Amino acid sequence: MLLIRDVLREIEHLAPTALQESYDHTGLQVGDANQPARGALLCVDVTEAVVDEAIAHDCNLIIAHHPLLFRPLRELTGADYVQRCVAKACRHDLVIYAVHTNLDNATGGVNDKLAELLGLQHTRILRPLSDGLLKLVTFVPEAHADAVRAALADAGAGHIGAYDACSFSAPGEGRFRATEGCQPYVGTVGALHVEPEVRVETILPRHLRSAVVRALLAAHPYEEVAYDLYPLSNAWSQAGSGAVGELAEPMSEADFLHHLKSVLHVPCVRHSALRNRPVRRVALCGGSGAFLWRDAAAAGADVFVTGEAKYNDYFDVADSLLLAVVGHYESEQCTVDLFHEIISSKHPTFALRNSETSINPITYL
Repeated sequence: MLLIRDVLREIEHLAPTALQESYDHTGLQVGDANQPARGALLCVDVTEAVVDEAIAHDCNLIIAHHPLLFRPLRELTGADYVQRCVAKACRHDLVIYAVHTNLDNATGGVNDKLAELLGLQHTRILRPLSDGLLKLVTFVPEAHADAVRAALADAGAGHIGAYDACSFSAPGEGRFRATEGCQPYVGTVGALHVEPEVRVETILPRHLRSAVVRALLAAHPYEEVAYDLYPLSNAWSQAGSGAVGELAEPMSEADFLHHLKSVLHVPCVRHSALRNRPVRRVALCGGSGAFLWRDAAAAGADVFVTGEAKYNDYFDVADSLLLAVVGHYESEQCTVDLFHEIISSKHPTFALRNSETSINPITYL
């Protein structure tokens, strides 16, 4: 029997909640994820009409990009649409789950999907996370070093760019004395013991700390395992904000803007002054991503695409690049297809429904 938590696990495998920004409220918002999953409605935002759509189609799970409960509820009186959505979801035993900035920051998330739609190649993260990595150092008897390295890699440690199972090892000697009550793997109680050991170093995402340490303790033969964890300031190339890539062939600025409008099915594209230069390198960030335009310029981008920008941003970019703004909702509507792809790849027979409710709060004349 497929449970709702099993469906959500696939989302969190790609976009762990630990990747969300500090201001965000990603994850389970309403309901019990331990119940059987009958169907999932996929959307950008949760509204009363979306909840009604889920009920009408017997979907007991709603997966949204934007959190319904972005701020804590102080009462549940039905005074606004958020309270009414929560109350109706509770009455009908629905689960509401949000995948917001963790999906923005994940490899294979919102920005990679936008890059795919625009036909970008050789994409990379525009602003990698700078505080998401740890270094693990441990000391292992020589005969067990391979087993420990393998266990750490299986738990998710050792990923550097496109490489996995990365580690460094150096030989040395471990010294210890087992006291009364110990059951040492090597040596005897009361005697100082010297053991040929291997120092093993590897790298891991901060959010995998518990899983990797559990794997270490399970694979290591010693009764007491010595290990150190160090925070790293290295940029983490596998998570962060925005994306940058290359078009297969250069375009004029006007042609690129028409391409952008066509691919994203947007009614209009607002943009800064044309520079009359070809567009080859494109940077982008779904949603409110204008804070990244300087990163885009530093990366040599010819154009920066995002969902929202302030008035002065169009001035500030000056001649550094072309700023193209497509609308917040429009830049993130691809999340619905992304949810569908993630879940159906693991549960192909599970009932998934892309919401047909119009939820963009901005309308165009």
